[in-house]
Amino acid sequence: MIKGIYIHIPFCKKKCNYCAFCSFEQFKYKEQYVKSLLNEIKHFYKKEQVKTLYFGGGTPYLLNVNDFEKILSCFNLSNDTETTLELNPNDINQEKLKTLKSLGFNRLSIGVQSFCNETLKIIGRNHSKKDIYTAIEKIKNCNYKNISIDLMYGLPNQTIEAFEADLKKALALDIEHISLYGLKIEQGTYFYKNPPKNLPNLDLQAKMYENALTLLKEKFIHYEFSNFAKKQEFISSHNCLYWNNENYYGFGLSAAGYIDNKRYNNTCNLKKYFNNPLEKNYTILTKEQMIEEEVFLGLRLIKGLDFSKINKKFNIDIEQYYKKEFDKFLSLNLLKKTKKGIQLTKKGVLVSNEVLCEFIKI
Repeated sequence: MIKGIYIHIPFCKKKCNYCAFCSFEQFKYKEQYVKSLLNEIKHFYKKEQVKTLYFGGGTPYLLNVNDFEKILSCFNLSNDTETTLELNPNDINQEKLKTLKSLGFNRLSIGVQSFCNETLKIIGRNHSKKDIYTAIEKIKNCNYKNISIDLMYGLPNQTIEAFEADLKKALALDIEHISLYGLKIEQGTYFYKNPPKNLPNLDLQAKMYENALTLLKEKFIHYEFSNFAKKQEFISSHNCLYWNNENYYGFGLSAAGYIDNKRYNNTCNLKKYFNNPLEKNYTILTKEQMIEEEVFLGLRLIKGLDFSKINKKFNIDIEQYYKKEFDKFLSLNLLKKTKKGIQLTKKGVLVSNEVLCEFIKI
């Protein structure tokens, strides 16, 4: 059963210095892109009613209302479908927001990253601290009830105190969801070719993350490594599809999807996508690979793994299957047992990359 849909819109006014996503500033191709996207959707989508619809990018908000109407008309959505749109603080127009809400958007994800103007400039963001407050005010005036922001840590010149100040400003916004991301300098980014100076070391980044957990725990549910929701109802249902290893469509340039035991990726080449938006690169997963993904993704959730659920799904004894790995990390206090299975400890979350990679056997 397909439960969600991801749609990638690659257009941006300006590509950020850390961004490794498939995005660019070539708006002249927008009309052709939407046409190809609609062709792809109409070919593969089977009119299933889905629980989540997520527009990511790039900056999908930059499409016009008519584009959104065309895309949304393809789908069988209900009043309960979580429909998310990514946007930036400096892009927001209140009348457009009202119209998008009337079309069915009920969750907004805003790329804030920092409240420090100097830091925003260094990382290549196109907005200011003032834009953030203006944007949140406009969104609330449109009566959106599920607002999420992204914040980054480990940024150039960023101190523990500066990141704590960002967190406190975020809390003062009285929003429903916060996502935290540590800076990773990836190949193909501006920062990869032009390494920034004065980056916090790994120990300092870990301290920033630990302090965030302390600051946010009183008002937010920490449900995944990077994600915090004010109440259960504000947990990102779409992202939980990924971590629960459930089926979803991915449409658009560079989009990925997962259907039954097949994962697929679309091309990152715009010309190729225009020539054939139906072409996909499929990977058929073995049972062993599906088990690995179930564990690898599930351990990202703070609640951890439910052994009975995994055993029933794959007809195995997961405790025996990963006995060596479980025993090792339990003894190191990186994992701990729960009533239903096992989860990472706070210490384990801080070194999660090292822990999770050992559950990949193939």
